[in-house]
Amino acid sequence: MASSLTKGATAQGTPAGGKTFFGHPRGLATLFMIEMWERFSFYGMRALLVVYLISGGPDAKVGGQGGGLGMSEGNAVAIYSVYLALVYLLAMPGGWFGDRVWGPRRTVVIASGVVMAGHLALAVPGQATFFVGLGLVALGSGLIKANISTMVGQLYDGPQDPRRDGGFTLFYIGINIGAFAAPLVIGTVGQSYNWHLGFALAALGMALGLVQFLIGTRHLSPESSVVPTPLAAEERRSWLRKAMIWLIVAAVFYTGVVLSGSWALNWVLVPITVLGLVIPTGVLIRIKRDRDLSAVEQTKVSGYIWFFVAAAVFWMIYDQGGSTMSAFADSKTADTIFGLHFPSSWFQSVNPLMIMALAPVFAWLWLWLARRDREPNTTLKFAMALVLVGASFFVFVMPMAMAQDGTKVSPLWLVSIYMIQTMGELCLSPVGLSVTTKMAPAKYASQMMGVWFLAVTAGDCITGLLSIAGVDMSGVGVIALEAAMAALAGFAVFMYRKKVAALMADVR
Repeated sequence: MASSLTKGATAQGTPAGGKTFFGHPRGLATLFMIEMWERFSFYGMRALLVVYLISGGPDAKVGGQGGGLGMSEGNAVAIYSVYLALVYLLAMPGGWFGDRVWGPRRTVVIASGVVMAGHLALAVPGQATFFVGLGLVALGSGLIKANISTMVGQLYDGPQDPRRDGGFTLFYIGINIGAFAAPLVIGTVGQSYNWHLGFALAALGMALGLVQFLIGTRHLSPESSVVPTPLAAEERRSWLRKAMIWLIVAAVFYTGVVLSGSWALNWVLVPITVLGLVIPTGVLIRIKRDRDLSAVEQTKVSGYIWFFVAAAVFWMIYDQGGSTMSAFADSKTADTIFGLHFPSSWFQSVNPLMIMALAPVFAWLWLWLARRDREPNTTLKFAMALVLVGASFFVFVMPMAMAQDGTKVSPLWLVSIYMIQTMGELCLSPVGLSVTTKMAPAKYASQMMGVWFLAVTAGDCITGLLSIAGVDMSGVGVIALEAAMAALAGFAVFMYRKKVAALMADVR
């Protein structure tokens, strides 16, 4: 897809008459490709994560490969949720490093190496190397996220560039090409042959993405190499002192826990989930109270909080597609269709496949409606997303009830649920990325992209805390309650749409 370059419109950093990427700046192809390969590695490992954790355990599929960590479904869901929360939590310091230390471009290069190291650690058998690898992948992915999206925004001529939303939609397709291929390749190899070989393939995918990025950096905006607000020497020393103090405190505390004989995994999971709720709240309060912001920027931050809360509710449900729904697919869903046998990890390819099929349709639809001055604004799109994700879990209740007597349900149930969630995602995710770059105060350009990803952290932390507390996330009643909560949240956003639109100022 990246090779489909055409002569066309002038774009920032693209000479008149020069090559473009489907009418967009050529640098979008470079960012499209590294994000595609990074997502290939990330979603490949994600497709294996829960089934690997429960393999050999009480909730595993009978007759499965075995050789996993043998955990219960509840523990696997908790670990999965905390891992995803950590990835998106680290997007915030990732944005900070891009803004203040390395610049977006260098941060992405360093982070890609960290991701590769993490996948290689996962490829080494053993529980200790598994958790080290999981931590490294989370760290590297977090550092990449905010900076890649910021570089996409830098390719355009300001927030009002009419190509901007379309550019983010194309970028989102790149994400989903990698996400679609990963379960089919990494999932099949890992689940059907060898878990650790699958993790090693994820490292190879990240390596390919990094090489492509280094070759194509000349097409990026010069801003991507700039550190917008570099740390002064005294600030750098202050941050290093603080980091060392917290590192020593953590080391002393956890050493004491281990020596006391009371060590358990929850000593790590619970603090991360609590931080995942406290930090987003604290960050938004700090930005809102910054006296350097203009009155208009302050107003936009207030409006943005509505989108943040709505996104947190959405992702809380949506991300269970890789945990609660993944476990359901492995143990309670038929693994054949039209005579074709397939591993349960293939279900993780359904959503990105539908994204690729429907994203152009949605992009065309928004443009078609915009020409008639009838395109739903960002607030309405968010309300639609919440109602749709709630509807998906109302549908999920039916196959869950059918499977309670041991019946294996049709794979089409899960396909239909992922389809509804995909439509909700297309109303929220690319639009949310775009509105974040539009509403971000100039002082917090990269960091606000981190704030957007903190909405995912908050949603996953709620799931993680519930799982740690012993709530059965695969219970029919819990699924129905989540569905009702999302639908009510969508209705609330719709009812207050005029108030939110007023807070957005000149952003539609």
